[in-house]
Amino acid sequence: MNGNVRQWILSGIGGAPNARDRDQEFAARGGMEPEALGRLLRKTMDEALAIIRSLPPERLTEEIIIQGYDGTVLKAIFHVVEHFSGHTAQIIFITKMVTGQDLGFYSHLSGKPHSNAGKTA
Repeated sequence: MNGNVRQWILSGIGGAPNARDRDQEFAARGGMEPEALGRLLRKTMDEALAIIRSLPPERLTEEIIIQGYDGTVLKAIFHVVEHFSGHTAQIIFITKMVTGQDLGFYSHLSGKPHSNAGKTA
């Protein structure tokens, strides 16, 4: 996720050098603690949000090429949002399958407090 945001937003829209090594990202196994990984992603997201917030409206229709794909700045932003959404759905699905738990995302709609104890997916 970090590499995708850096490539599409920081580099593709913001103009930072594209230093992504996609093959290395996907080959990596371990080596970074979850907390450090979270801090890295948060830093990248803060940088991406700063770029998006600073965009003048006329840039949204600007044509750009990222990772060999033609599109607009707005399309690149939506790509990153969609990419996060897809991976979030995968994480939720796998978590529910592995734990057998209802994760309680909509428990507030029932008016009852949510508890994962004894519930299944």
